[in-house]
Amino acid sequence: MQQPISITAISSISPLGKSLDDAWKNYQLPKHCITEKQFLGNTALVAEIPMEAKMEIELLRHSHNKYKSLDNTVLYAIYAGRQAVKQAGWNGSDDFGINIGSSRGATHLFETYYESFLKSEKSETLCSPTTTLGNISSWVAHDLQTQGPEVSHSITCSTALHAMLNGIAWIYAGMCNKFLVGGSEAPLTPFTIAQMRALKIYAKENGEYPCRALDLLKNQNSMILGEAASMACLEAGIRSNALAVVTGFGYATELLEHNISISSDAKCFQKSMRMALANCNPEDVDVVVMHAPSTVKGDLSEFKAIEIVFKNDMPSLTTNKWKIGHTLGASGMLSIELAVLMLQHNQFVGLPFVEHEKTPNKVRNVLVNAVGFGGNAVSILLSKN
Repeated sequence: MQQPISITAISSISPLGKSLDDAWKNYQLPKHCITEKQFLGNTALVAEIPMEAKMEIELLRHSHNKYKSLDNTVLYAIYAGRQAVKQAGWNGSDDFGINIGSSRGATHLFETYYESFLKSEKSETLCSPTTTLGNISSWVAHDLQTQGPEVSHSITCSTALHAMLNGIAWIYAGMCNKFLVGGSEAPLTPFTIAQMRALKIYAKENGEYPCRALDLLKNQNSMILGEAASMACLEAGIRSNALAVVTGFGYATELLEHNISISSDAKCFQKSMRMALANCNPEDVDVVVMHAPSTVKGDLSEFKAIEIVFKNDMPSLTTNKWKIGHTLGASGMLSIELAVLMLQHNQFVGLPFVEHEKTPNKVRNVLVNAVGFGGNAVSILLSKN
């Protein structure tokens, strides 16, 4: 890396709550946030934001007439963005950049508009402007009154970590010295759930821990969708108020063996992790926060990649998807949040159902992984400030 990048704030609204304190308290509990919900008469397991958080979003929706027509994906991003810049002490005159991604964008609003179109054969006036992907960062920039660059993108489940890569690149280029980066996803809709079920990767059983992410002995897929937005504030150099420092990053894309899968030993993760560890000894990594979507092949292939890269110095492994589900485009930044919390508290957060789990003596360096459809892997190395 040219120079370290400081994370001076991180915020989220997720099934864990609406603050870092909420998230940390929930991570101390061995219970998950997954419940059953009805979708057009069918029941599915999902992870929703809690009622208190939903009330906050509704207050935001009705705080101004222009917000009433926005999808939850945008409202979640606005909410988390406000909290992040407040925590970092930024204001609009800082002209910071914004890069917020989403795997699917305004899913609920698009489905609602399309249902109306099928009945009337006419489109609603606001359909196009409120469902385009660029809508997310544009509205956050408008809400925060910043004049910096604004970027939105979708690189499926690695979207949020690609946003972090973009923010780092802009800072390195000298085009901006501060960047708000993250992801937002509100995918709990009938059509989205149906698509995941069509892929045969969705959880079917509501047991004690229905999402078996990182359980390498499971014999069936158990992915569950969750909703969330998570943002981080990036600043050049090592700042006195840094929560953590980005000390390495890596990325890779591999040739696909299948439309939705990566190779059996996740060559993309091997490449991205090695790149992220270019200036760090692998034995100095205490924890890897895995992508681990809770699919049989996905979890195992990432584990094999970690074994190949770290060999006999395997770090402790964890993930948060067993607790909050897979939040698609927001998932990478929620993994960053978990990493930051572990670094801040010098405490490992494991999984209650994984036997013989390795627990580190300290948490000083954490590697975070994410990958999406298309084999777009990203690895970010975070270190304690």
